[in-house]
Amino acid sequence: MSPLATLHATTLEGEDMALSRYLGKTLLIVNVASKCGFTPQYRGLEALYRQYRARGLEILGFPCDQFGHQEPGAAEEIRQFCTLNYEVSFPLFARIAVNGADTHPLYQWLKREAPGVLGSQGIKWNFTKFLVDAEGRVRARYAPTDTPAAIGRELDTLLPAAA
Repeated sequence: MSPLATLHATTLEGEDMALSRYLGKTLLIVNVASKCGFTPQYRGLEALYRQYRARGLEILGFPCDQFGHQEPGAAEEIRQFCTLNYEVSFPLFARIAVNGADTHPLYQWLKREAPGVLGSQGIKWNFTKFLVDAEGRVRARYAPTDTPAAIGRELDTLLPAAA
């Protein structure tokens, strides 16, 4: 059974959400930040979401302030920034830790299943991405420099064909 069946996260609006609601979907899970050099990737992530959502893709954004204090805002500031600047419509969650003693259980699982370079468990920077298939298996880990457009090519092979 996938750990998604038992994990929970808090939405940006402060609601507890069982991640089991995403079982059966292909997920792209991303630690995001509003003041990062990679922040323009929000545009590409939203484009992927709009292109592939009908085929079963969900993108889950997890704000993180562990890298250069690049996500300092409160939840409402994050929501406004993402909506006004990038028209983000995919789910955003409350700010979390992706490294250290307070690492969110979702990221503990993701890092264990898809370690980084040389087996590193740590997340190196904002916009590290994890691809989880519809069966709940972590299929890939992408560096911050990997663009959403490049990941789209992988999605074409992983998702069912459009109706």
